Order: sequence, then structure tokens, then C-alpha cells
Amino acid sequence: MALPHGSPADLLPVHWKSQVTAWYAEDTPSFDYGGFVVGSAPRTATLFCKSPGVLAGVPFFDEIFAQAGCTVSWNHAEGAYLDPKEGTIAVATVEGPVRKLLLGERVALNTLSRCSGVATESRAMLELVRKAGYTGILAGTRKTTPGFRLVEKYGMLVGGVDSHRHDLSSMIMLKDNHIWARGSITEAVKAAKAAGGFALKVEVEVDSEEGADEAIAAGADIIMLDNFTGEGLKVAALSIKTRWKGKKEFLLECSGGLTNENVAAYVNNDIDIISTSSIHQGVPHVDFSLKIDH
Repeated sequence: MALPHGSPADLLPVHWKSQVTAWYAEDTPSFDYGGFVVGSAPRTATLFCKSPGVLAGVPFFDEIFAQAGCTVSWNHAEGAYLDPKEGTIAVATVEGPVRKLLLGERVALNTLSRCSGVATESRAMLELVRKAGYTGILAGTRKTTPGFRLVEKYGMLVGGVDSHRHDLSSMIMLKDNHIWARGSITEAVKAAKAAGGFALKVEVEVDSEEGADEAIAAGADIIMLDNFTGEGLKVAALSIKTRWKGKKEFLLECSGGLTNENVAAYVNNDIDIISTSSIHQGVPHVDFSLKIDH
């Protein structure tokens, strides 16, 4: 879990602010007619939380308004669980020219709501697997929204889970299509190792113990057991770990259709990593609104 060790905002690359500029270009490609109506007098607006969830996406919200010449003051820290049981919670105050407040409103709310939704689902599943006795890593996947991956991966970290690989360049994952195209697991791993060298881990997706054994023997660092049943996963994981104990070092990952409703059946500590897209793909957003103070 990254949050106790520092600010996730310090992970963001130098170029990320250009994404905010692109969001503005999409939302206001020419004249701001609503801004003309309200003018540029200085005003304040309050950010309200209207549904329960984990607050995530603070640096994105800040930068959206910074690019519009506004400032944000927060009443709650990133990672805080907000639960407006009665009415709403005043989360932050935004100050600046009134048209700029409204210019950034929807872009900022969309980003914050989505990021907070990912963080909320991530934390909820993490709590579920911990209660079920799992001590390993819970991770997301690469099944993110094009152009919005950084925000969604950020939300996973604030929610307390591992964000998994960020792109095709950060780890070599060999899935069924790679294996079929290359001809065998062994040949695919050899090629991956030759290209990636010592600095990149190689992960292989398999659907059987035989496939796992071939991948381990070929030198894969991580074996993904994909689409096993809960009981089948437990049997396979124990068998593989027992068979290779003291011979090869590797991690076992399970993935494939895991949700809050079924993940407990897959929990076993012979599995090092549980990965799922359900914590970031199609998740409910946390409901925020921004209202001009009057």
C-alpha cells in the first residue's frame, strides 16, 4: 500500500499536466459562451460530496483549476473515506474568476468522481480479501480507459491496491495469443527474455498445471493462472508450489472474472497476486458537485 509511505502525487510524471490541457481543449474547443454570461468577477465555490466513497484525484482536481487561474483549499485529505449520511459534506473550496470556476467545473468533477470511484472499489475489495485471510497482493489490470489510465491507476494506489503494469513497456506479459503466435510457451519466454534482458520480468498466462510447469522451466518470473475455478485454483497453486519448491523462484497470480461477490472463493495464500479489472472497469462513480457560494 503506497499511501502510508508518501504522497501518490509524487509519483506523477512531468508531462501529466498536458493531459489536463487536452481535457480543456476537448470541453471548450472555441468560445466559452456560458463564461461570457457570468463574467470574471472573483467568487468562491464549494465542492460537495453527495455519496459515500474514498477521496482520490486531488492533484488532478488542483491542476484543472490551476490552469484556469483558480486555487483550491481542501477540508479533507486524499484517501479519506467520506460518508455523507445526512445531506452533503463540504470537501473543498475553489476560488477564482467566476467564469473560470465554471470552465473547470465539469472537467474537475468528472475526473475526481471517476478516480474516487476506482479508489472506493479498490479499498472495498482489499478489505474483503483481507477479512478472508489473504495476505498477498491485490492488483488491478491494464483494462483501463484510453487516455485516462494515469487517473485510474492513481485511484488504485489511493485505494490501497497494486496498480499492476502500466503499459506494454513496463513488464512482458505473454498471453494465449502470444503463445499461439510464437508456437510454444518455451519459445515465447526465450524470445521475451532475449529482448527484455535482466531488467524486465516476464509473466506467462496459462490455463493448466502443465502450462505453468513449462513456463517455470523456461524461466518465467510470474505465472498467471487464468480462469480457474476457486477450488481448482487452490489445488493447482499448492501442487505447483510444492513441485517447484527449492528449484525455481517465481510468483503465482490468479485472474479472470473476479468480483466482490466471488473473490472470497479464490483466496488462498499459495497465490501471491490476485488481479482483477472489477476494481476499475465499470465502477460506480462517487457523486460530487460544485456550487457557487451565494
